[in-house]
Amino acid sequence: MSRVIIVEGKTDKKRLEQVLDEPVEITCTFGTLGLDKLEELISEYSEDEVCVFLDADDAGDKARRLFKQEFPNVRHVYTHRMYREVATTPLNVLAQILESAHFAVKMPDEEESNNCRANKRIN
Repeated sequence: MSRVIIVEGKTDKKRLEQVLDEPVEITCTFGTLGLDKLEELISEYSEDEVCVFLDADDAGDKARRLFKQEFPNVRHVYTHRMYREVATTPLNVLAQILESAHFAVKMPDEEESNNCRANKRIN
């Protein structure tokens, strides 16, 4: 059994790869999640430990409801609403979230975390 994290897009995947310190398959839904795509994910990962890490917005909430209804055995991990997106959550915060979900993480260096915060203020 392998560990899988389902995210919405490539930028989410790249952010998680920066802090994960264990082999985890990260797969993307690439936006809107319909029943066909969900059924494909269920059949592909039914034997794995699956975690869903989606944005804290309407689309993410809708996809979570679908997962809870159709794939109730997955674990849900949440970013803070103030960051809205997994991709814009500072690396140190992502590391804390993933660590609390029992993933091995490497703490990002302080400069990288500061750059993320500065970019967030600019946007």
